[in-house]
Amino acid sequence: MKQMILSVVLTIFIITGSITFTLNFRILYYHDITALKIEQTSGLSRKTICENYNSLIDYNSVFSREPLILTMKMSKEGRIHFQEVREIFYAVQILLGISFLCSLFLGFRQMKQKNYHFLKTTSILTLTIPLITGVTVSLFWNKAFVLFHKLLFSNDYWIFDPYFDPIINILPDTFFFHCTVMIILLILAGSGTCFLLYKFCSFFRHKSMI
Repeated sequence: MKQMILSVVLTIFIITGSITFTLNFRILYYHDITALKIEQTSGLSRKTICENYNSLIDYNSVFSREPLILTMKMSKEGRIHFQEVREIFYAVQILLGISFLCSLFLGFRQMKQKNYHFLKTTSILTLTIPLITGVTVSLFWNKAFVLFHKLLFSNDYWIFDPYFDPIINILPDTFFFHCTVMIILLILAGSGTCFLLYKFCSFFRHKSMI
């Protein structure tokens, strides 16, 4: 039972860690400015695009309490939506911290007792989730994108009008697709790491018993 609880907690840590890392991995967006031709489609300079994007990322940090300030106009509904997005990312980052501490404490106890099976269970759990998500996203990205927003938000404020909220012009759907792919790859990397650790620890445990 303790091993299963630890596996679930560790899985939560890997997932929330992957989401938080991707959120703060600004290089991906900087790359997409060129790859997706955001300057041309938005009519804004790279400097302006980066300034506004960085303001959004800083706003979503759990360590920030500053209001969202953009250099472009923003509707009341748009501001409410970004506040709701921040609450979600706050929850993810807080869950990341809690799951990290719990994983560290529970994992240390299990490792000390040479119980490594939780690593294998975590590997399976973290492998299953991205596989299901990855297949769904790759086959039905547009529908998955809409469903995701409908599940997380109780209003339609996420449907931006470019005239009232021009920020949407620098946040194309394809960028969010790239973020989703990155999150899935990071989760898979976490799954592989857990499996390798399980094999590594089990091998040396077996060697010590010979």
